[in-house]
Amino acid sequence: MNTDSLPTSHCLAFVEAMYEQYARDPSAVEPEWQRYFRQLGLAEGDRLLVSGRPDFSAPSLFGGRAGAAVERGAQVLDIEQIAVRQDRVDQLIRAYRVRGHTMAHLDPLGPPRALHPELELAFYDLGVADLDTLFSSRTISGTRVLTLRQILERLRNTYCGSIGVQFMHIDDMAKKFWLQNRMEDTENRRSLTRQEQLRIFTKLVDAEVFEQFIARKYPGSKRFSLEGAESLIPLLDLALEEAGETGVEEAVIGMAHRGRLNVLGNIILKDASVIFREFEDLDPERLVGRGDVKYHLGHSSDVVTSTGKTLHLSLCFNPSHLEFVSPVVLGRVRAKQDRRQDTDHRKVLSLLIHGDAAFIAEGVVQEILNLSDLPGYTAGGTIHIIVNNQIGFTTPPESARSSQYCTDIAKMLQIPIFHVNGEDPEAVAQVIKLAIDFRETFRTDVVIDMYCYRRHGHNEGDEPSFTQPTLYTAIRNRKTVVNGYLDNLLKLGGVTREEADEISVRRRARLEEALSEARERGFEYGYSSGKGLWEGFRGGPDRSVPDIATGVPRERLTRVLERLADVPESFNLHPKLRRFVASRQEMARGERPLDWSAAEAAALGTLLLDGVPVRLSGQDSGRGTFSHRHAVFFDFVTGRPFVPLAHLDAAQGRAGIWDSPLSEAGVLGFEYGYSLDWPDALVLWEAQFGDFANAAQVIIDQFISSSEDKWGRLSGIVLLLPHGFEGQGPEHSSARLERFLMLSGEDNIQVTNPTTPAQLFHLLRRQVHRKIRKPLIVLTPKSLLRHPEVVSEIEAFTTGTFRRLIPDQSDLDPGRIERIVLCSGKLYYELDERRKQARVGNAAVIRIEQLYPFPLGLLQDVLLAYPAETPVVWAQEEPVNMGAWPFLRLNFGDRLLGRFPLTVVGRARSASPATGSARSHALEQARVIEQALGLADAKGAATAATAIVR
Repeated sequence: MNTDSLPTSHCLAFVEAMYEQYARDPSAVEPEWQRYFRQLGLAEGDRLLVSGRPDFSAPSLFGGRAGAAVERGAQVLDIEQIAVRQDRVDQLIRAYRVRGHTMAHLDPLGPPRALHPELELAFYDLGVADLDTLFSSRTISGTRVLTLRQILERLRNTYCGSIGVQFMHIDDMAKKFWLQNRMEDTENRRSLTRQEQLRIFTKLVDAEVFEQFIARKYPGSKRFSLEGAESLIPLLDLALEEAGETGVEEAVIGMAHRGRLNVLGNIILKDASVIFREFEDLDPERLVGRGDVKYHLGHSSDVVTSTGKTLHLSLCFNPSHLEFVSPVVLGRVRAKQDRRQDTDHRKVLSLLIHGDAAFIAEGVVQEILNLSDLPGYTAGGTIHIIVNNQIGFTTPPESARSSQYCTDIAKMLQIPIFHVNGEDPEAVAQVIKLAIDFRETFRTDVVIDMYCYRRHGHNEGDEPSFTQPTLYTAIRNRKTVVNGYLDNLLKLGGVTREEADEISVRRRARLEEALSEARERGFEYGYSSGKGLWEGFRGGPDRSVPDIATGVPRERLTRVLERLADVPESFNLHPKLRRFVASRQEMARGERPLDWSAAEAAALGTLLLDGVPVRLSGQDSGRGTFSHRHAVFFDFVTGRPFVPLAHLDAAQGRAGIWDSPLSEAGVLGFEYGYSLDWPDALVLWEAQFGDFANAAQVIIDQFISSSEDKWGRLSGIVLLLPHGFEGQGPEHSSARLERFLMLSGEDNIQVTNPTTPAQLFHLLRRQVHRKIRKPLIVLTPKSLLRHPEVVSEIEAFTTGTFRRLIPDQSDLDPGRIERIVLCSGKLYYELDERRKQARVGNAAVIRIEQLYPFPLGLLQDVLLAYPAETPVVWAQEEPVNMGAWPFLRLNFGDRLLGRFPLTVVGRARSASPATGSARSHALEQARVIEQALGLADAKGAATAATAIVR
């Protein structure tokens, strides 16, 4: 009975024609039309009349209002009102799809929710008298005509039971109708076999017994219990079962600490004996100065589904900084997909478990949602599961968010949000089935908001009733999820009491056996590292892996530079880039030295020809913040992009140059995750300015600098941080070198400030070809990108390696040196220029190109040429409480190598890195240079500098 596509006049004519057929022979029309005409009370001899002109001022079933009546002698039955009521019923149906979630029974502890005004019959001028009236239900999947009572029952079952769904904000009609049909066809219920019910019950028992066992054996120990949210375990189990059926072969999971031990033991299948050994803590010497608490640890394993599908699972290591593991998971998944050449993103699944308080409050969540559909960052859809305890530590929802739901941030995407009562495991099963199928069909994120509660406080030593006394009174008196589901199964005959008891007994016996094993002397943890992808790579002391030659043959370098300057004939190059391309061609012929941009491109290009994958991302990284890189050309006529690095050779490595959104934490976390799963790739993240890197400080502190020490996880990620004092103000001067150096310890990271294009070339190639994997921090230049002195002849790229220290390049006699200046980065060129200008003949200038691990042995060798007690000055642009000086002072005090007095020259101690005045900057810079070269003391330097600036 679908008249949607007909104009009003045609609809009315259609109804008349249908009635004429019905009048001649009722069986000639479809059953629903028979019922419809019978409902109107039409009898033999009656005529259906349509009169008057359609009036579109009021909506009706047929798209407008018209005179329509049934003529029966002197009696006229008006069907206009029937059409109007049908239209109101259609509005009611839509309202249930939009507002039904507001009536859903989601909160296990909460009372029934009030009926939303838009879901009341009176809102549509309908009432009890209409309940048994037939209406068209053509918009409800699988039905055509139903009574209003049947319509309401179906809609309430679908949208107002243990599942509430928000999906009507989705503009994509295919997604919307897919969800609508899938839910309404089944009334949002999943028909489970007895075997499936037993599996759910068993997983609930696993979750409950695990928590109770640890509570009994290790009373008072922090475990961040899952109690109250046990349905998470069958949810994850079903998710992996369903994912396996869609072709997923790997899943990477990220979560915070609540329930983590339970997930490790019951989903990731980490040996329970290892978990118990960590509780026993019998090996203090093993983790002196390193390691992490047990509920931050990760694990990986292979699991086999009930249908024989093998999935490799990885639960990421995670700090207490909630949500920051999320971009790391996404980066890992994308790397796995790229390695597999899984361009459809079907083989590897990202699964994130969030807390309700963190999901709405942590800004990094918005960042990862924004990444979800971007070409350089999409992982083909993440399953987000919120374990909604309805509390954050001690903070209730009314103090934690301004929105109705903790998931409202996800409405920024065209994705469904499923709210589900965690005490209804079968509703949870329905939701996860829908989520996995939706992700498989549309390759987008899905959000599941599982309402539950936290049976204990934030941790097991916390007293929650201090702040939520009534809530925790209700929780203490509530039966567990296991018992509630068991009662339901017993009523349905799905399981017997004896079967249920046997399952619990077996689970407890298994844990007792694991505990006995954990307490044995000589216990082996069985941890594995350095296997699989990481075979052949290592961490540990920097000196354990020697530097290697990183030069390339001249012909290979020439070939790369030529290819980088080669664009397709049909490509319309921007007119202003013709000189850029021409200069690359001159460099290839050896007619021009290579500048910074060319050296970087040559490093990436030669690595690609070596078969090394290269991924560079960051804000404006394609062009470069300073319009120097141009790794992506855009057709001047069509706007079509062309990436020369991706067209060097048919057998080259994978090249990806991605402009990122205006995000630091999310994108850097993503790239760090990417580096974890592609150790032989060069993965680079570039900050727009180095100053902005601190917006990703959590990723730097909690992951990049400490993951090897805490979790034994290696990474070769490269951070490119534009740095240098050039009068651009306090937010465009400093990459905060001091912070990276203060994070340095146990050779955990590499911190460099290269000063020549050749140095950058060798540094990037060393990062890949040297088999140690450490994060690399590179302070990159700004003004030096076009400095005439900052170039390298092509021969400098064919031999050698990265030089951690560059000795004084003047021809001064070391025996006549009265001052040794140590410096790093851009300041060298300014010191050297002033030294030449002032004809300073008694000051050597030595560049420290790698600040950590500090090249102490090399420096000692170089200083042997100079007389003992020669004053050594560390010169820096930064204020003396910033930059490298605090690190050097901490390590060397006021004497270097026991032979040389050590002092500093820099800007005065300051709360802010730099001045906002260009002239003040120039004055300060000149004073630093004058004083560093010994041209004047501090007072004299000020006078001289003032004269220089003027």
